[in-house]
Amino acid sequence: MPKPEPRPRICDYEGSNYRTEFWEGRDRDYEDKVERVALRRLLPPGGRRLLEIGAGFGRLTSEYAAYKQVVLVDYSLSQLQYAQEHLGRTGRFIYVAADAYKLPFRPGVFDTATMIRVIHHMADVPKVLAQVRRVLAPNSSFILEHANKQNLKAMLRFALKKQAWSPYDLKPVEFVELNFDFHPEYMQRQLQLAGFAVQRRLPVSFFRLGALKNKLPTNMLVSADSLLQYTGLLYSPSIFIKSSAQRSTENNVDDATIFACPDTGAPLVQQGDTLFCRATGTRWAIRDGIYDFKAPLEE
Repeated sequence: MPKPEPRPRICDYEGSNYRTEFWEGRDRDYEDKVERVALRRLLPPGGRRLLEIGAGFGRLTSEYAAYKQVVLVDYSLSQLQYAQEHLGRTGRFIYVAADAYKLPFRPGVFDTATMIRVIHHMADVPKVLAQVRRVLAPNSSFILEHANKQNLKAMLRFALKKQAWSPYDLKPVEFVELNFDFHPEYMQRQLQLAGFAVQRRLPVSFFRLGALKNKLPTNMLVSADSLLQYTGLLYSPSIFIKSSAQRSTENNVDDATIFACPDTGAPLVQQGDTLFCRATGTRWAIRDGIYDFKAPLEE
C-alpha cells in the first residue's frame, strides 16, 4: 500500500490569548478597521451560506450579517468557544474545529468563503486552496488575505542590505516558523491553478507603523488607507483578493447535512453528540455545540 502523504505542519492557537495579547487593547484599531473596509468592498451583497476559515474568536464575523448561515472554522477549540459565547448558539452560526487541509464538508455547499490572516500560517498553499475550491459552489466568491512579501519596508531593507531574502523573488519566505510572506504574483498564480479566477486585488494597511499610529488619529489613517486601496499599488503589508470559483464542482445545496468525512468524503450522520461515517465507522464529537474534527473519537 502507498504511504499516506505527510501531514503539513499546523499552527495551533489552542489555549492562547490571541484575542487579548494581539488585538484587544493592543493599538490595532487601525489594522482592524482597514481590513473591514477592504472586506466590505469585496463581499457579495449577501448569500445563503458563508464559510469563514480561521475565524478564531470571531473578530470579523459581524461583517457577514447578510448571509443566512455562517460556518466558523478554526483549528483552535478554545478560540471557537469564545466566539460562541459572544455570537450565540442560534442555528445561523455553526462552529467547527477542523484542519483547513482536510475540510469536513461536502463539495459545493458554500456560496462564499473568506480566509483572512490565516494563509500566512500555511506551509502547503496549493493543498489548502484546493480544499477551499472543493467546498465552494461554481461561480461562488472567495476572499483571501495574504501577507505581502513585496511590501515597501521589505524592499527598503533589501536595498540597504539589511535583509537577506529578496522581496522580488516569487518563492514564499518563512521568516518565522509557520509565518510566511507571499509575493502577490505567486498567490495569484496559485489561485488560478486551484480553479479560481482573480477579479480584484486591494492593497491594505499601508500605515502599519507604530510611529504613525501613535502620532496621527486612527480615522485619518483609515481614510488615507481606504483611498490607497483603490490605487492597486501592491506594496502594502497585506493584500486582499476577491476571486471566483471556476470549473465544475458537484453542488450539494440541500440541508440534509453539510458535513462529510475528512478522510473519505462520505456524508456524515449525526447520532446524539457525535457525527458518524458509515464508510469507515469513524466518529467525531460534538462538544457543547462545537463540531470537533481535530481528532476522531477512540473506539
